[in-house]
Amino acid sequence: MSSLNGKIVLVTGGASGFGREITTQLARGGAHPVALDINAAGAEELAASLTAEGHAARGVGLDVRDRQAFADVVDQAVADLGRVDVLVNNAGIMPLAHLADHKRAAGAWDRCIDINLKGVLHGIYAVHDHMIRQGGGHILNLSSVYGNAGVAGAAVYGATKAAVATVSNALRVESQGRIKVTIVRPSGVLGTNLFTEIIDFDAVSALAAHRAPALQEHIQQFAGGTLPTEMSDPENVRYWSLTAVQVAAEIVRLIDQPPGVAVTDITLRATGEDYVF
Repeated sequence: MSSLNGKIVLVTGGASGFGREITTQLARGGAHPVALDINAAGAEELAASLTAEGHAARGVGLDVRDRQAFADVVDQAVADLGRVDVLVNNAGIMPLAHLADHKRAAGAWDRCIDINLKGVLHGIYAVHDHMIRQGGGHILNLSSVYGNAGVAGAAVYGATKAAVATVSNALRVESQGRIKVTIVRPSGVLGTNLFTEIIDFDAVSALAAHRAPALQEHIQQFAGGTLPTEMSDPENVRYWSLTAVQVAAEIVRLIDQPPGVAVTDITLRATGEDYVF
């Protein structure tokens, strides 16, 4: 992983879920990750554990909704470490609910917009000028398969992820030859913090369309530890759900590329998953 060596990589939502795995794999691969998370103690704990292993890492508290705070954190990282090579805009929440349930969900949807879209914009603002000035950089923005189409129960969440893709494509065109931009679209991954924000679990089924009954059955099997063996085996085409570790590994692989090689848009799926969109 020679392209990772010494890279300064900022990872939002870096204390848990995808972010924690990305931060960990980057550190162990030779990069110098900075985990940014609203849970400052969690980010600092992760950095301390990686440092104890002999790797370079930092953990910093950050609420991505605070534009000035994001700018300050990046400025400080550049002052301390000399540059910022990569930003992974990973922080996000997924408050799935139907529009008819707006009275219950509106507050969570406002927060979703502030984190999933504005947080990404704040990150871009914070690193853009540094990357242009230093002669290069790489921004990876986490979108989702939910951003590919309007899906019942995911109007607001899907809209934020579609917007992330649109912003990313515009940034790629504007900064072509100066900043690499990558859109990452994972499908459903169980066992991450995203599922803790869901308001209406019935909304999850819409992504599977005609396979919704199979999805519900497989979720129950997964929770009960009875999922068929072949659906738990990544070497089998019936493999049912990616893990956070696997998604993180693919994101690290995208970072571990020469400066002149850019993967601009990638979807990550399990071949046997029930999601249709």
